[in-house]
Amino acid sequence: MKDEKEFFATGELAWVDTAADGISERVLSRDPDGTLTRLARWAPGTLSGEEIIRHEYVEEVYLLEGELTDLTLEQTFRPGDYACRPPGMPHGPYRTATGCIMLEIRYSAR
Repeated sequence: MKDEKEFFATGELAWVDTAADGISERVLSRDPDGTLTRLARWAPGTLSGEEIIRHEYVEEVYLLEGELTDLTLEQTFRPGDYACRPPGMPHGPYRTATGCIMLEIRYSAR
C-alpha cells in the first residue's frame, strides 16, 4: 500500500533521471509492488525507442504540457489528452520534438 500523504508542494521534489535517456521523473507516490504515481518529463527530441511498448500493469497517462507523437499511429497528442492502457495493450513508440510533462499512474490489474 502507498504511504499516506496529505497535500504537498510537488515543485519541491527534484527531477530525477530515469534509465530511459531524456526522461526524468518526480515520483509522487510508490508502492513496492510497482504501483506508481509520477510526473514524467521528456526532454525535447526524446525518442522512447524503436519498438512497440507493452507492459504487465495498467497505465493511465494525462498530458500536462508539450506534445507527444505516437509513431505507429502517426498522431500527436497535446495537453489535456488522456490514455488508459490495460496490461498488454500495444502503444508507441513515441517521440517529442518540443518536450512534454505528463502525469502517469501505474497499478496492477488484480
